[in-house]
Amino acid sequence: MPEPKQHSQQRGAIESVLRVIPGFRGYLEKEYRRESDQLQRRWLVDRLQRGKRGLDDYARALADAAAIDALPQVERLRSRLDRLIGRVDGAMHGYSGFFDLVQVDETLLDRVYEHDVAMMEQIAELADKIEDLRAQGASPTDAMPPLLRMIDAVEERWDLREDILKGLE
Repeated sequence: MPEPKQHSQQRGAIESVLRVIPGFRGYLEKEYRRESDQLQRRWLVDRLQRGKRGLDDYARALADAAAIDALPQVERLRSRLDRLIGRVDGAMHGYSGFFDLVQVDETLLDRVYEHDVAMMEQIAELADKIEDLRAQGASPTDAMPPLLRMIDAVEERWDLREDILKGLE
């Protein structure tokens, strides 16, 4: 067992800071939560982007089949998907940092995370259905309305997330 003086010298810089500055451990935990929020939103965006590739395949198949009249419906879905991706990608962080002017309550953050877990499932389902469009062979007239309704539902859930973070919910 090393002597106390040796142990002190062997400690890492972070551990030393944690021992000296009250509250710093909580700061680190909050920063990890902030990173988790960013990773989660990145996952949501990536999953929607992958789904969008399925939409591109579907549109290409329609064009190859000379079903040009159906392409505006596909473009409407693509536009809505792009808007959703932009909202998620550019959204308010689920946690404000230690030095930010607006601080987010940890209890509130827990609610946001619970909310986001449900949203992850909802977005995965939406992306799966978009990716399967070509394999399903459904007409745009049949396929687009349910997908647009799913995007509406995700956007409503996203609005609720923003309301929770603003303290409006």
